[in-house]
Amino acid sequence: MSTGPIPPSASRSLDRPRPTDQSDVRRHNAALVLDCVDAAGPLSRARVAAHTGLTRATVGTIVDELIAAGLVSEKGTRAPSGVGRPGTDLALRPEGAGGVGLEINVDGYVASVVDLAGTVRHRAARSGDLRGRTATAVLRTAARLVDDAVAAAYDLGIPVRGIGVAVPGLVDLGEQVLRLAPNLGWTDVRVVERLRSYAVTTWPSPMVLDNEANLAALGELWVGGHGSADSFVLVNGDVGVGAGVVLDGRLHRGTRGFGGELGHLTVAPDGPECRCGARGCLEQVAGLDFILRQAGVRDAPRTGEDAVAPLLARLARGDERAVAAVRQAGESLGVGVAALVNLFDVETVVLGGIFAPLFPWLDEPLRAVVRRRVLSAAWAPLTVRPSALGRDAAVIGAAYAPLRDLLADPLGADASVA
Repeated sequence: MSTGPIPPSASRSLDRPRPTDQSDVRRHNAALVLDCVDAAGPLSRARVAAHTGLTRATVGTIVDELIAAGLVSEKGTRAPSGVGRPGTDLALRPEGAGGVGLEINVDGYVASVVDLAGTVRHRAARSGDLRGRTATAVLRTAARLVDDAVAAAYDLGIPVRGIGVAVPGLVDLGEQVLRLAPNLGWTDVRVVERLRSYAVTTWPSPMVLDNEANLAALGELWVGGHGSADSFVLVNGDVGVGAGVVLDGRLHRGTRGFGGELGHLTVAPDGPECRCGARGCLEQVAGLDFILRQAGVRDAPRTGEDAVAPLLARLARGDERAVAAVRQAGESLGVGVAALVNLFDVETVVLGGIFAPLFPWLDEPLRAVVRRRVLSAAWAPLTVRPSALGRDAAVIGAAYAPLRDLLADPLGADASVA
């Protein structure tokens, strides 16, 4: 009988399909125990048993296996709360596993190593405008960053359990193909297959490809620190604009996995032509290129991590042109956000990418448009907040994706270190 509430992640494990044989039962219970320690640890074995409803003997066996696998550690002895022997607390062992994430975007690359606790342990970025460059040239450079990240993980003593790759476009998840990336000018690129062919070292499996806004939303969900907010929209801004929709703790992908292309929502029918071929797409009136151009920031690099710094400097000193440019982008962004809120009835919108540091200047104009355009605004207040992960949300989500599989099946066949 439980002596306290079941942690949210552990209760989600209880919703999994019922195990069908003894092997399934063992793996299901292992995930339940690891979820519990991850969500509420440090915990004693007895408290893990109480929280999960498993017997102490079952918990003891599973814990021994998780310790042997390097995923859980013992945290010394704790004085008993009553009569009995001192207990030993269990905690997640962050360095027990890591994931490598790679983000390929219009303005460069980022590669990271993230440990089991969601902490970034290695990060390397390379800026540069990738528009007009061939997929071969870009992916060769990206492969070097992954080689370095895998090597850095092993230097840190962190076993790599998989690699996630974030790209700016439509991803066929089943085929693991980037079908279309308008801003890069790429179509039907087998990103994972080609990255592996360019690798110098041996990379671990699995290796997965996904849209950068989807992975940014998942990064926010898993390690973004949003508490109980399990239904939200992440609006990710850069040269392009994308959205990841999370409903009841799950990413909403659409029928074919192509959902979330907020940047190609038409907000100004007579506006500038977009690389996708349409006119007035949101990213043409709210993306980084638009904001820098309208603000008159001609001395800024148009790509990479330093692109926003000159703009922020002007905003901080109250430059009227810069403030007006960001305000205009905020109003356009409000149109897109309002459409998402009307469609999905979420109560939280997270602004990521370049929108996170620009939040103090985007917030008021965006909210003003949302109040006018959201039908339920008078009865359902909307929370708008900046991303804590900022421009790294996608690469963190990419790196943590294989670790989610590990947490779901810590003692399964796929949990072995490659």
